[in-house]
Amino acid sequence: MSLEPPTYLNSLQNNIRARPIPWEGAVRAGFISDNNLKRIKAVDKVRKDQRRQTVEKDTSAYLSLLLGADDEKSVLESAAKRPDVIQYILVLASDLINDVPSLAPALFKHPSPFKPFLPLLSHSTNPEDPIPLLTSSFLANLVSAAQTDPSKPNPQINEALPQLYTYLSSLTKSQDSGLQDIAVQEYSALLRTKKARELFWKQRQDTVSPLIDILRAAAGAGRDSDSTLWSGGASIRSATEAGLGGGVGLQLLYHVLLTIWQLSFEGSLIGKDLENEHEILALYTQLLRLSPKEKTTRLLLSTLLNLLTPPPNRPHLLPIATTVRLPAILSNLRTRHLTDPDLLEDLSTLSTLLSEYTSSQTTFDEYASEVLSSRLRWSPPHRDANFWRENARRILDDSQGELPIKLMEILGQKWEDDKQVLAVACNDVAWLVKEAPEKRGALEKLGVKARVMELMADENEGVRWESLRAVGEWLRYSFED
Repeated sequence: MSLEPPTYLNSLQNNIRARPIPWEGAVRAGFISDNNLKRIKAVDKVRKDQRRQTVEKDTSAYLSLLLGADDEKSVLESAAKRPDVIQYILVLASDLINDVPSLAPALFKHPSPFKPFLPLLSHSTNPEDPIPLLTSSFLANLVSAAQTDPSKPNPQINEALPQLYTYLSSLTKSQDSGLQDIAVQEYSALLRTKKARELFWKQRQDTVSPLIDILRAAAGAGRDSDSTLWSGGASIRSATEAGLGGGVGLQLLYHVLLTIWQLSFEGSLIGKDLENEHEILALYTQLLRLSPKEKTTRLLLSTLLNLLTPPPNRPHLLPIATTVRLPAILSNLRTRHLTDPDLLEDLSTLSTLLSEYTSSQTTFDEYASEVLSSRLRWSPPHRDANFWRENARRILDDSQGELPIKLMEILGQKWEDDKQVLAVACNDVAWLVKEAPEKRGALEKLGVKARVMELMADENEGVRWESLRAVGEWLRYSFED
């Protein structure tokens, strides 16, 4: 998949191409050999077809230029003290890879094709230093060109990718959207093989987490705040009129979604952890609400399908998908005038998958799924007296008391970003005590009573009211006893 080069990087490369280099002085100072200067000039500022013919005629000479040979160093090593020369050679190397298709395979026949380049990634800690930036661009082009046949593993690439991922992750963590976009586009060029995606996932704290932060900003939810995601507070209109949240541009959003989509080809590997660590289903449901273009909607739907389809993921992810109201969002999408055939196919498949799941679920199953997701909302069962009359004891006893244990876990958190969760949990405790008073002792052993009493002093009015009601039920049965 070919993407337009990032504007900043493209401008930087053009400036370097146009910059005059005092080559003869570099030769006299010993930074460049006479042979290497002749090789550079033979392909410098010439037509693409002439450049290709020159390199193809003497490929070994250009391998020596970039990688060195037995009797001479790579020009990147010999000119290490000349940043201007290093920058020019890195741009020239990228041009050669793009203009001469046979060069990348030839480079990979060398025993150490990355040796002169990888140290340049740590040339500086300044994210705007041109040398590591240009190096990563060259390496992404080189690796991408070598991955045309994913069935052929390349151990040299697998050894280099972690270092390249580490550098690119430093760009995604910056506040500069231009640098972020460079990194994300290079990620996309690299994630063409199963092994590349597995290595990317292995480093997910550095690689995936910053991308999720960008998506959360676009959805209007910061790293430590999930209430917007779960409430669905933003709207498509607000997104398109005021721009995406966090100042995230449409181009950057698209490229981040593209990268996560490529990663989702390993759905069985990443699905559960991606949800556990980043609540990806709530995030993508919110992004579907806000998605301003069909191309972003298509990537969102296709990624969700890749995550929800693998059988090992379904028991864990399908209940959460219903809790975050994904089926309702899909129904809304079906009413829009959408034309992309891939999007429509994925929308239909995803809708069918969720419809089949929800039709097989009882109200108890839906309630249990919501509790296990930790994100309690005022969904219908919570205030349905018949539901509690029929299910209170089952909730307390099912799966060795899994649900009350989880309820206590929810109560034990502060939920500063979403106090509604605590209010709903206190409501549930009140119903459990009312309908199954003989189980009060088990709840007390879990610490539920003590925690509910603490919440009577909470700053949130809704939490105070529901906790007071729960304690009232406890006291009512205590007096009756």
